[in-house]
Amino acid sequence: MDKHPKKERTLVIIKPDGVQRSLIGEIIKRYERTGLKLIAMKMLIPTEEMATKHYYEVGGDAWLEEVGRKARENYEKKGLKSPFATNMENGKAIMKSNAKYLSAGPVVAMIWQGNQATGLVRKITGGTEPLSSDVGTIRGDFTLDTYQMADAGERSIRNLIHASGNTEEAEKEIPIWFSEKEILKYNHIQEKILYDVNLDGILE
Repeated sequence: MDKHPKKERTLVIIKPDGVQRSLIGEIIKRYERTGLKLIAMKMLIPTEEMATKHYYEVGGDAWLEEVGRKARENYEKKGLKSPFATNMENGKAIMKSNAKYLSAGPVVAMIWQGNQATGLVRKITGGTEPLSSDVGTIRGDFTLDTYQMADAGERSIRNLIHASGNTEEAEKEIPIWFSEKEILKYNHIQEKILYDVNLDGILE
């Protein structure tokens, strides 16, 4: 029997800039009020090795190649030549930059659970670039970084949050940040409203 949709899990990490901007509570509130259930949370300072594992273990060489390809295309759109000879070299440079950013200071790692958890979190979070993220999203409302500014500073774009790209990614990422004993299993009263077919128990 298939797992109930309400059991879908996704990983969210409030990155060092989100912590430093004192946005932890605001970010959690945005996810919580949709009806998603928080089943794990901790604050830590990741090592650069752990951050590298986070990026590489999920996508591997195929991810590096694709990220490098997109970066090369972005250089070409601006009339520039990529400073790297191959897509793979470009991808590795991006991964190193991302890992340095993610390990720059304290982060808050969380697992959210609920129907369409991954898609909901990504919708609430907004696009990768804050400038082009919709108003109403976390990135669109709370930060102002752009690809142009990140490129000029030769750094990763500062966009407050990591959110799993899909359910498969989430299930690969979660064990990097949490052991099974750190993930709580409990009933939340609002689940009766969100998932109970007949809304049993409302009337006295």
